[in-house]
Amino acid sequence: MSFRAPVSDYQFLFEHVVGLADVTATDRFAEADKDVIDAILTEAGRMCEEVMYPVQRNGDLDGAVLENGVVRTSKGFAEAYGQVAEGGWISTSADPEYGGMGLPHTITTAVNEMMSAACLSLQLNPLMTQGQIEALEHHASDEIKAVYLPKLITGEWSGTMNLTEPQAGSDVGALSSKAEPNGDGSFAVTGQKIFISWGDNDFTDNVCHLVLARLPDGVPGTKGISLFIVPRNIPDENGEPGVANSLKVVSLEHKLGLHGSPTAVMQFDGATGWLIGEPHDGMRAMFTMMNNARLGVGCQGIGAAEGAYQHALGYALERKQGRTPVEDGSGTIVDHADVRRMLATMKVEIFAARAIAMSCAVAIDMGTATGDGEWKARAAFLTPIAKAFGTDTGIAVSEMGVQVHGGMGFIEETGAAQYARDVRVTAIYEGTNGIQSMDLVARKLMDGGEAAYRLLDEIEAHAEDARTKMPELAEPVWEATETLRETTEWLVTQGDLNDRFAGSVPFLKGFARVLGAHFHLKAAMGEGENGARSKLARFYITRMLPEHVGLLAHAVRGADDLYAISVDDLSA
Repeated sequence: MSFRAPVSDYQFLFEHVVGLADVTATDRFAEADKDVIDAILTEAGRMCEEVMYPVQRNGDLDGAVLENGVVRTSKGFAEAYGQVAEGGWISTSADPEYGGMGLPHTITTAVNEMMSAACLSLQLNPLMTQGQIEALEHHASDEIKAVYLPKLITGEWSGTMNLTEPQAGSDVGALSSKAEPNGDGSFAVTGQKIFISWGDNDFTDNVCHLVLARLPDGVPGTKGISLFIVPRNIPDENGEPGVANSLKVVSLEHKLGLHGSPTAVMQFDGATGWLIGEPHDGMRAMFTMMNNARLGVGCQGIGAAEGAYQHALGYALERKQGRTPVEDGSGTIVDHADVRRMLATMKVEIFAARAIAMSCAVAIDMGTATGDGEWKARAAFLTPIAKAFGTDTGIAVSEMGVQVHGGMGFIEETGAAQYARDVRVTAIYEGTNGIQSMDLVARKLMDGGEAAYRLLDEIEAHAEDARTKMPELAEPVWEATETLRETTEWLVTQGDLNDRFAGSVPFLKGFARVLGAHFHLKAAMGEGENGARSKLARFYITRMLPEHVGLLAHAVRGADDLYAISVDDLSA
C-alpha cells in the first residue's frame, strides 16, 4: 500500500469552504499568499509520502524500548525525524525572531494532519514541541526564550508536557509534585509524572520538559500550581546541553497502539528547572499549550482516518469476492452496496471533521491577527468540537477500515488494525472527549450562547442563499440548524450544570453533524452540481445529518432519569 497526501483537499477547503483568504488578507499573514501556501502544502505532502509513511509500520512492529536507562526509538525514526526538522516542519508557525516561519496556524494544522496520516507515532513528537514553543513564546522570560526557542524551533531539542500523576489525572489540581527555590533563580523540582509522550528519545540533543508543580506557598488546587521548564541536560553558558539533570525515565508503558511513541513514567529528583510565567499561574500558561494541542489531537484523529481510508480503499479496489452487482463495474468488492456505503461514509466523515478543524484554525488565526474578541470566542467554541469529533471520526473510520478488509483486517500483516489501535488514545489524551463536551456546554456557553448563535446564524444564512441552487440539500441543513438552535437555548437556560453534562456528548456530536452538513453544502456550492463533492454532500446530508435528531433529543433529557439508575441497578 502507498499513501497520497491530501494536498488537493486542503487547497479546495481553503479556497471554497473555510475562508483562509480572510487570514491572508490581514497584515499579520499577508506574506502567506496562495503561491506560498500551495508550495508549502506540496512540499509537506511530499515529505509525508516519502519520509514519514515508509517508517509507519516500523513504529508498530519495532516499538520504542528502554535499555539501561536509554530510550531506543524505532528503526528509521531518527533519520525521518532529522528530515522533518531540517525541512522546518516543526516551526511553520513559530516566531520568525527565533527562526520560525511565522505562517498561519491553519497551515501548520494542515501539515500536522498529513503527518499524522503518514505516521502518527512519529508526528506526536513535533506536535509536543510545537505546543512548548507556543507556551514559551507567550509566557517565558526573554532569557528563557533566547536559550530554548531557537533549539526547539530547529528541532535540535524536543519538548514534552508533564501534567498527569498517578493520583492526579483529569483532576490536575490534585498533583503532589513540588518545586523548592534554589536561591539562584532556579528551582528544585521533585515528583513523578506519568503518560509523558516522547518523554525521551535518542535523536535530539536535549529533551525539555514543561512540568506542573507546586511552590511551597502554593495553595491547594489548580490556583496553586506553577509551571517550570526542566531540561534533560542543563544548558551551559553557551546555551548548549551540559550536565545531566536529576531526572530519569523510570519505565515505558506497554500500550494498545502508538508503539513507536515512547510513553514514559518520569521521575524528577530535585531536578533543576526555571519558572515559566508567574508563580501559581501555571495552569494558564499550560493551557496556552493545551488549547491548540487539542486542535492538533483532533487532527491526529483525522489524519489516522485518512490513512485508514486510503488503506481500505486500496484493498477494496483489489479484492475480488462474489459476483459484482454493477454492470461494467470494477469486479472488486467496491461494487458491493455495503462496501460502497462504508467507503462513502469514511470519505464524508473525514471531510466534515477536516472542515471543522480547519474552520477552528482559521478562527485562531483571525483572533491572533485582529485581536477581535468574536474570532477568539469562535476559536474557543470550536476547539472542543474539533478535538472530540476529529478523534471520534478517527476511531470510527479506522474501525470501519478493518471491516472493509473483512477477515484480513483482523490479521496484523495487512496493517489495517494499526490505524485503529494507534488512534484510540486520541479520544483520551489532551482531555477526554467527555471532558471536551462538558467544556462545550459549560464554559463555552457562559456567554449565554452568543458564540454558538453567531455560528448558527451564519449556517442558516448560507443555507438560505443555497436554496435557489440546491434546495434539496439546503433545506435539511436549515431545518437541522433550527433544531440545534432550540437545543442550545434549552441548555443555556439550565441552571443545574449536571443537567447539561448528562447530554453534553450527544450535544457535541449533534453540533458536529450540523457543522459537517454546512461545510458539505459549501463544498457542493463551491464545486457546482454533479461533481464528486456534490455527490458526497448529498450522501452526508441525506444519510448522516438525520442522526442529529436522535442526538439532540438525548441532549435535552437532563440528568434525572440517569441518576434514577442506582449503583445497585448497575450491579444487578
